[in-house]
Amino acid sequence: MRIREGLALLAPVVIGSLLGAAIGAGATAVLHRGRSGATAPVAVGSDLDAEEQATVGLFERASPSVVFITSLSARRGALRLDDRAVPQGAGSGLVWDREGHIVTNFHVIRGADRARVTLSDQSTFEARLVGVAPEKDIAVLDIEAPPESLHPVPLGRSESLLVGQRVHAIGNPFGLDHTLTTGVISALGREIRSPSAMPIRDVIQTDAAINPGNSGGPLLDSRGRLIGVNTAIYSPSGADSGIGFAIPVDTVTWVVDELIQHGSLRRAQLGVHVAAPQVSRRLGVGGVLVLEVTPGSGAARAGLRPTRRDSRGRLELGDRILAVEGARIASSHDLVLALERREEGDTVRVTIARGREQMDVDVTL
Repeated sequence: MRIREGLALLAPVVIGSLLGAAIGAGATAVLHRGRSGATAPVAVGSDLDAEEQATVGLFERASPSVVFITSLSARRGALRLDDRAVPQGAGSGLVWDREGHIVTNFHVIRGADRARVTLSDQSTFEARLVGVAPEKDIAVLDIEAPPESLHPVPLGRSESLLVGQRVHAIGNPFGLDHTLTTGVISALGREIRSPSAMPIRDVIQTDAAINPGNSGGPLLDSRGRLIGVNTAIYSPSGADSGIGFAIPVDTVTWVVDELIQHGSLRRAQLGVHVAAPQVSRRLGVGGVLVLEVTPGSGAARAGLRPTRRDSRGRLELGDRILAVEGARIASSHDLVLALERREEGDTVRVTIARGREQMDVDVTL
C-alpha cells in the first residue's frame, strides 16, 4: 500500500523553539538527569506490574544507545565578516558500533554544514559525515568518542515482525531529552516516499507516538532490539496522529554497511536507459520502455533493443521491460528497487515485450 497524501518527514525543529509548549503538553516518559549530567537511576518499584517493569527496564537499557543530533549551518552576519555556525535543527540518532558510527535520517542533516552529536552522558562531539542515501532517508555520521561511552543498539530482524506486536520508540521530540513512547505495529509492507522521491518499501507502520525530533531514533521490539528507524508520520497538521512510519532494520543494515564501506549506495546495472513513465503512458505501452542500451553492457550482450528511428524517420519502439525475476516492473523506480540488492556479475531473468511477443532473457549485471 502506498501512503502519499499528508505524509510528512519528521523535519528537524529549531532547538528550543517548541520546548516550553512541549513540556506543558507532557511527554510519555523522560529520563531525568542530575547536575552532573549522569543518568538518574529509575527504581523499578514493587508496585509496578510485570509489563511496567519490563518497559522501565527496556528504557534504562536502550536509552544510552540513543543520541541527540544538532545540525548546523554556516551563516555570515550583516555586520560581521566571519562565518558562524548557527543551529539549523535537531533530531535523533542511534549508536551503531563502538567505532563511533552514528545512524540517523538523511533529512535530519540535509542542508547542514556541520553536525554535533550528544551522547546519553551529555558529552558532545563534532561529527564527520561518512555517507548518505537520500533514496532510503539514511545517513551515517562518525564521532571520535571513547569506546566505553558508546553503547550500540542490539539489532533485531524485521522479516519476522507481526502486526499487533508491541513496540517502543525513543527519541528527542521537540528537543526534549530521551522520550519513550509505546504502541504496536499497526501494519507492515507500507510504502512511503524518500527525500529523493524514490519509494521506500516494506516500511513499518506504528501507532507509537512519533513527533518532530524523533527522526532517526530507534523503533524497538519488546526485548529492546532495533527493528526500525523512525522517519515519517501521516498527518495533515504535522503533529502525531497515531500513524508513524519506520524504515525496517533489514533495509537499514545493508544500507549502513554500504555507506560505511563506500559512502553511497552502489547498485548493479542492467545497462539500459529507460523512458519516464509519462512517455510510456503517452505511447500507450506498459512496462518500462528501453530508450538506449549501453554498448558492452549485460543488456547489450543479451540482445535488448533500444528505441530508434528507421531510415524514413519513423519511431521504432524498443523493448519494454515487464518484470525482473518475476517482480512486475511498472516504472524506473521499480527497476532500481528490483536490482538494489544484486551485485555485479549476478544474472537475472528479465521479461520483455518486443512488438507483440513476450520473452524472457538472462542479463548479467
